[in-house]
Amino acid sequence: MARILIIDDDPAMVQVVADLCKEDGHTPIPYASGQKALDFMLGHSPQLILTDLRMGGVNGMDILRAAQLTLPGIPVILLTASRQLEAALEAMRSGAFDYILKPFNVEDLRLAVRRALAVSIEPAGSQGESASVPSPASDRFDRIVGKAPRMKELFGIIDKVASTDSTILIAGESGTGKELVARALHFNSSRQGKPFVAVNCSALPENLLESELFGHKKGAFTGAVQDKIGLFEEAEGGTIFLDEINSMAPLLQTKLLRVLQERILRRVGDNRSIPIHVRVLAATNEPLFEKTKTGAFREDLYYRLAVIPLEMPPLRERAEDIPLLVEHFLQKHSRPLNGATPFSIEPAASAALNKYFWPGNVRELENAVERACALCDEGVIRVSDLPPHVVRCVPLGSRPHAQAAVARAPLPRARAAVVAPVVGSEDSSLSAGGSLADFIAEQERRFIEETIRLNDGARDRAAQMLGISTATLYRKMDASGKRPKRRNG
Repeated sequence: MARILIIDDDPAMVQVVADLCKEDGHTPIPYASGQKALDFMLGHSPQLILTDLRMGGVNGMDILRAAQLTLPGIPVILLTASRQLEAALEAMRSGAFDYILKPFNVEDLRLAVRRALAVSIEPAGSQGESASVPSPASDRFDRIVGKAPRMKELFGIIDKVASTDSTILIAGESGTGKELVARALHFNSSRQGKPFVAVNCSALPENLLESELFGHKKGAFTGAVQDKIGLFEEAEGGTIFLDEINSMAPLLQTKLLRVLQERILRRVGDNRSIPIHVRVLAATNEPLFEKTKTGAFREDLYYRLAVIPLEMPPLRERAEDIPLLVEHFLQKHSRPLNGATPFSIEPAASAALNKYFWPGNVRELENAVERACALCDEGVIRVSDLPPHVVRCVPLGSRPHAQAAVARAPLPRARAAVVAPVVGSEDSSLSAGGSLADFIAEQERRFIEETIRLNDGARDRAAQMLGISTATLYRKMDASGKRPKRRNG
């Protein structure tokens, strides 16, 4: 694949990054000294440089300048702490390809490496094989996995609108992959070589979010000890992704509308307007148009954002993608645990994953697979390795190894009614004629009895799994005339 020069005066950080590069098939060239790495660069030609920004002696800026002189066209990615962000942005303006904040997300680093290698130029006269890394155009949808009709339709729309500068609103439940769509739109556009800046609008209070988005002048408020550029300016020439925009406060909505209309902004405490050239993508996990009817969201801002609306389907509406996603996550999460060989999954465990409702969507599925990879034996995922609330969806006769695991862990209270229905069990009846209250009480009784049986009669564990107290469990069984036999659990 590619030769990647890794530089950091922390040997442990060098080892971590080198191991990640090696897992992805690249050849890491690790150095814990900026000077030694600089000496190496004079006689060799890596295809990518990953360097810490702040080091003793030769630092990241020195490495960047040397690369520009001796290895023109080789991208440089900076690893930096958040307190060094201003220096990292200055390095970006000086020609660095990208920066990654420490502690970094593994997938963010991998994505940055892929992007950099896609535009890397092998210097003339260099020795060794050139990088065979697919360009963004040939790997168009990055980590979005799916073959369901609605996903194919989504891919087609992304393909058509990625090259435009239109503002796009991505709607969908939490965990459906809205940010992945935003990244695909950016990295398949003419802006792919420019910054992609993502901000969660619900993560910061209103006063801080305004400063983060638009920047501030020194002295604009208490604590503003120096000028600060905002995220819109940081994304200049590229894309800004406003996640959970449905949570944005009304005053900020007004200011954002002005930015979208006039393509200029003012830092907090400044009277000077700054022109911006940024594509805006936004995402919502609530029906945004419904919020305009109640006045919680500006209608004119909604129409500015939803020039092209996209909707991410929940996982339950594309269940045929679950096996494909499971295979994808098995390969992703088994790598650090089992070398290059992906884990396998037994049919009963696969059936459990296919049967579950997945209210947390793709994110919840990935968490379940990652958990199973960590707990399984001999590289084979069994039903007992899955989260207990997922296991409860499997018919009892097909989960002989799972009962102990279910008994040990509580079922999330909010999901009990969704993932463990008892209507339709072998001894239930859906015949009409009785009162609704009697029917619900009977289903509740059977639900409790089934949970007690699953826990081998241990009432305390059953109550914990149901999310109720032991006293409430007995009270409900008393009301039905089916009080369980007492047993210590």
